[in-house]
Amino acid sequence: MGKIWSRGGKSAFLLVSMGVLFSCQFKIKARPNEDSGFTFLVSCDMRQFAKPEYRDGRHFAQVVQAIVDAGAGEFMVSPGDIDPPWHIREVLDSLIGADYAWYPVIGNHEAETSEDMAWLREYNAGGDKLPGIIRTGPEGSVETTFSFDYGPAHFSVINQYYDGSSDIGTNGDVVDELYEWLAADLAASTKPYKIVAGHEPVVPVPDESSGRVRHADDSLNEHEENNARFMALLREHDAVYLCGHTHNASVSYLNGVWQLDSGHSRGVGDMGAPSTFMRVTVGDGTPEVELWRDDGSGSNYTLRSTWTLHGAGPAGE
Repeated sequence: MGKIWSRGGKSAFLLVSMGVLFSCQFKIKARPNEDSGFTFLVSCDMRQFAKPEYRDGRHFAQVVQAIVDAGAGEFMVSPGDIDPPWHIREVLDSLIGADYAWYPVIGNHEAETSEDMAWLREYNAGGDKLPGIIRTGPEGSVETTFSFDYGPAHFSVINQYYDGSSDIGTNGDVVDELYEWLAADLAASTKPYKIVAGHEPVVPVPDESSGRVRHADDSLNEHEENNARFMALLREHDAVYLCGHTHNASVSYLNGVWQLDSGHSRGVGDMGAPSTFMRVTVGDGTPEVELWRDDGSGSNYTLRSTWTLHGAGPAGE
């Protein structure tokens, strides 16, 4: 197999394969022009480890402190399993600020919990409460599927548990109605960089450090035809795909699609793979991804690797 991406100056190879409802008025920073580069954060699958009893320097709150130390960027995208979501917002408010924009993605654990879904629907009430939203979701998923622009990038957030009428109706799939919404959304965007965020990977990939594999056969690949169609759409638009679900961090080029699985951000809450967050820089040439991971203590995060996403940008940079 041929070399396809760079990692920290080295080469890698092609992989084929409730609670109280929240109310806030965000004051996101002035949006840059289309040529300005920016950095955003990716963190997910922290789940209950954001609760007050886990704010002990070894779980999600310590991840956020490490994010502050590394540079919190302009906003955070969290590709699912963020329950209870109000605790995530509390930690971000206390360590970064109440005006820090957070874009949550529906995961399977939110979809199965009515209190979580009620909070998340209110968090983006009307489908356009979050900063910069330019397109609300389809009927039945107005608040939990949406797109927004920032600088030279277009972000599409999709709810893979939407079945065409209910936003909690599938086990993780890109059904016709969701596919059609996404296809129209990507086609309408003139931004040079496109990023799609969903919970489940198109193909589960081993953790880059531990080699662990989870959800090998019950991710989007469980629905082969829909998954292939989804991948083809991402490839058509040179879109980068952000996901989680597996708790395993990886950066992979899968049949022409960059997939960034941000692993888990629960510190010592999962010792099968290092706790992780990603910093993604877009707009200064080819996008770059930094993987920051802990040393097993839940308290010490360092930059482990840097990836250059060749092919994800204007004219296939």
